[in-house]
Amino acid sequence: MNTSVKKRSMAAEVWQRLCRNKMAMLGLGILVIMILGAIFADVIADYDTMVVAQDMKNRLQGPSAEHWFGTDEFGRDIFARILHGSRVSLVVGLISVSVSLIIGGSLGAFAGFYGGRVDNVIMRIMDIFLAVPSILLAMTIVAALGTDLIYVMLAIGVSGVPTYARIVRAAVMSVKDQEFVESARAIGASSPTIIFREILPNCMAPIIVQATLSVAGAILSTASLSFIGLGVQPPAPEWGAMLSSGRSYLRDAMHITLFPGLAIVITILALNLLGDGLRDALDPRLKQ
Repeated sequence: MNTSVKKRSMAAEVWQRLCRNKMAMLGLGILVIMILGAIFADVIADYDTMVVAQDMKNRLQGPSAEHWFGTDEFGRDIFARILHGSRVSLVVGLISVSVSLIIGGSLGAFAGFYGGRVDNVIMRIMDIFLAVPSILLAMTIVAALGTDLIYVMLAIGVSGVPTYARIVRAAVMSVKDQEFVESARAIGASSPTIIFREILPNCMAPIIVQATLSVAGAILSTASLSFIGLGVQPPAPEWGAMLSSGRSYLRDAMHITLFPGLAIVITILALNLLGDGLRDALDPRLKQ
């Protein structure tokens, strides 16, 4: 046997299976382009002159070589606003999902590991949260705390806690009785050490898939809150707020709502394609 041949890591195997999924790679490619656009938004389109500065002489202009997506009711470049708005959507999506994952994942891990009364108390609390629609819960939190971006992220993050608690709990319960956990107990490892160093790393597949799909949901929730005036406030660019402000001009200047709507659709589609691809790539039953 050739000792120079090393066993491929799990990450390499997952990446190879993911690369074979054309739709997942399409979603990943779209996301990469969006992330690069968000990073270099200031280089591509100046914020002060193209995003917030009003130019009433050029209001409601259709798509052209000068303004690729046209201008809005205040003469602002729609392409520049969508580009800078991607920063808001991606940041809110990532941070709110991180909040959901940290809080919900920790609660679910403790519930699944300890079981009994701890499990019963935590999961009944999660059931109460699940009884309230997530968007309604987010609206309540934002209405109570304010419409600052930090509160929007907190509201969306808290509304997603029960989902992660249930997923992580189920994953922990499926592996907590395996041999490597018993070995950790035998050498005297503490319960938190066993949970966070031994169990959770072996439960990452469903968590990663859910996190990817949840970013899409968080972006949609952000747009929904902004659409009804509870999210990012003007003149800051945000896709949902752009849809809301342009709905009065649907007949005369449909491009004001068309392009922000397409941005939301394409982003969520890309995240869903990537999430589905990750689910297939991380499924051990697909290993050859």
